[in-house]
Amino acid sequence: MTRSILIVDDDAVFASTLALSFQRKGIQACVALNTEQALAAVGQQQFTDITLDLNLGEQSGLQLITQLRSFQAQANLLVLTGYASIATTVQAIKLGADNYLAKPADSAAVLRALDDDATAVTSNEEEPSDFQPMSVSRLEWEHIQRVLNEHDGNVSATARALNMHRRTLQRKLAKKPVGR
Repeated sequence: MTRSILIVDDDAVFASTLALSFQRKGIQACVALNTEQALAAVGQQQFTDITLDLNLGEQSGLQLITQLRSFQAQANLLVLTGYASIATTVQAIKLGADNYLAKPADSAAVLRALDDDATAVTSNEEEPSDFQPMSVSRLEWEHIQRVLNEHDGNVSATARALNMHRRTLQRKLAKKPVGR
């Protein structure tokens, strides 16, 4: 079977750049920009590999892992994220992801992570000196996403768990932090 990769990412520029890079290496690549496109793609075609962005717009990619697994149990599933944390790494692996990689990542790093048998690759090992801790806003966003996922996307239940007004939580969810 020829290697084929499904790239599930709401960042159209990143996804198409990654797909083009894979195609130049002789790997078939398909892009899905949202949950609906991803589920349609896995229902129509078998993939050897799937890359999944942790944050798909206002949805968590973690919620999509089990659905992708039900269609493509044999595919290598890699979670890509700019919001790397130990909590989401563990959760992604528990839900069925094979590996986890922090963005920015090029096609070579993605292929290494997909081919790696070890789980929980959280950063590009070639650049440890470039490590920057996450900003407070990024940490807050990550925590909110984790609690939101624990409550199956229920904003009201998440707001209660965080001891926060529901509207405040909705405003925070609408503000995706930029950078680390």
